[in-house]
Amino acid sequence: MDLVKEIKKAISTGKVYFGIEQAKKAIKKGEAKILIVAKNCPDKNFLGETLENVKIIHFDGTASDLGSVCGKMFDISVVTVVDPGESSIIKEQ
Repeated sequence: MDLVKEIKKAISTGKVYFGIEQAKKAIKKGEAKILIVAKNCPDKNFLGETLENVKIIHFDGTASDLGSVCGKMFDISVVTVVDPGESSIIKEQ
């Protein structure tokens, strides 16, 4: 599976949130299915929370790299996948 391709597909056809605070909210609400975390995420403490039914993918790149993959001009430390859309990111992980 090409992770970059599947992230882009999830963004364009599904529902995702960007950032640590949005990830925390989605986890609390039980919406989060997958967290894609950049290797230099500044606050990995939230990953210690109870994450039942939430898969974590460690993105092998910086927050800047992840932001670029997402088509954003800013750093993104965490991408939260709520609905993968046509992406097979949940099935493959």
